[in-house]
Amino acid sequence: MTFFESLLLLMFAAIVLLQLARRLSLPYPALLAAAGVLIALLPGSPKIEIDPETYLALLIAPVLVDAAYDFPLGAARRLFLPLFVYAVVAVVITAFVVAWIGKLYLGLSFSAALVMGAIVAPPDAAAATAVLRRFSIPREVDSILQGESLFNDATALLLFSAGLAFATHHMDAGRVTALIFAAPGGILFGMVSAYLIMRVNPLVRGTLGGNLLQFVFSYAIWIIASHLGLSAVLATVAFAMTLAHRTAPAEGTLDARMRIQSYAVWSAVVFTLNVFAFLLMGMQARVILGRMERSQLHNALIFAAIVVAVVIAVRPCIVLIFRAVRCLQARMGQRCQPAPLGESLFIGWCGMRGFVTMATALALPHEFPHRDTLVLAAFAVVLTTLVVQGVTLAPLIQVLCLSSREAKEAEGLALRVKLADAALNALADKSGSEADNLRFRLRLVRDTCMQRQDSVGLQRLRELGLVSVLSQRQELERLRDEDAISTEAYLESQEQIDWLELTFLRGEERRIEEI
Repeated sequence: MTFFESLLLLMFAAIVLLQLARRLSLPYPALLAAAGVLIALLPGSPKIEIDPETYLALLIAPVLVDAAYDFPLGAARRLFLPLFVYAVVAVVITAFVVAWIGKLYLGLSFSAALVMGAIVAPPDAAAATAVLRRFSIPREVDSILQGESLFNDATALLLFSAGLAFATHHMDAGRVTALIFAAPGGILFGMVSAYLIMRVNPLVRGTLGGNLLQFVFSYAIWIIASHLGLSAVLATVAFAMTLAHRTAPAEGTLDARMRIQSYAVWSAVVFTLNVFAFLLMGMQARVILGRMERSQLHNALIFAAIVVAVVIAVRPCIVLIFRAVRCLQARMGQRCQPAPLGESLFIGWCGMRGFVTMATALALPHEFPHRDTLVLAAFAVVLTTLVVQGVTLAPLIQVLCLSSREAKEAEGLALRVKLADAALNALADKSGSEADNLRFRLRLVRDTCMQRQDSVGLQRLRELGLVSVLSQRQELERLRDEDAISTEAYLESQEQIDWLELTFLRGEERRIEEI
């Protein structure tokens, strides 16, 4: 079977499994990972091998760019302390505890054991988001999970790189100095790269080449930073956050058409990378199991079980200790507001491992000591946390009374009112039937959101709008069937009607779910 045929087969299997996960309300990452093992057991199953050094750049660089671009700097400043505790302190503690276990049980050197700790330390909030997408959780909890997903990846990958360097190279003063300057150098390189692409963006605005350039830059920054001995992770994060912070509308670096196109492309690519990562992890696990002797497999499974138990237990302990310290500070008169106990328990249980854990495990060099055991342990951590914690998150929301659908809807309505007011202020001195028409629609939306007017009017506007859109589509198709218009005119009109229809749909009707 050729590489292309194997790729098509895996994609088809992934699509079928994603639909199954949606209908059974199961976390799709766990289902894909388990399916990878089963696919690998089939006679003549596809074999897709990627060089370990390529895994990190191929699988993680776009994911980091996507997450960093979407996370606002304001939220990072506001939530600095909890993000630091969960994304740095908790990851470091988990990594060192697992490293201590690896050193005692497997006899690994501390640097090699630290590599294992760094692999399983970072929780994957993206996996939690996939499970929680159907539910509304408090904004503070959601912001912490998103920010933590970004920064704990950076922490874990820095530990992974440092541990790997110490475990596979003879360290001298020069290498230690290079590691010290890797972090600040990576941040500076990422920021400079962002300013560079902002100068290039206007030249490719409105073109498919502009979208392609975004991926080229994302991979190039990671690869160049690695060759320069800088932190590729921090370079990538700094690049994306600087780019997102500086691409304001006034600067004109991104227009609406380009942003919509880019969002659609990035969503599809990042989701596809997630799908293949989980499938490849399962297929790799089967190969590892086949290489192990019975006694070796027994020891590896015991080690994996210990690591799973430690990884699940450490995070809630750290979260609850942090809350206890904040409560003590509040009783001592300090200005701080501890998180409610329910939110802390929920954050502590959102410790599912996923994409980064698998990618770093597969990136281990083939000659790394106890590689098969470490990869198997990483796979066990991912699969167990996704199943055990992933399946119980939804019931936990109900038990802890964390559902905040009403608050989220109120926030959305308040935002729409502010946006409508801003538009009405911009049209205040405009005259003519066109301005009157726009003002009518804006006031209708604003007054409905402020509950000054019954929503029947807005609903009626949507219904009439969709009727008019349907009639335009029917007429356009009739003209095309009669060969009365050119293909270019047909496609351009079809796109305009599509955009018009989207304006009449509700938010949930416009959303495309992952599965």
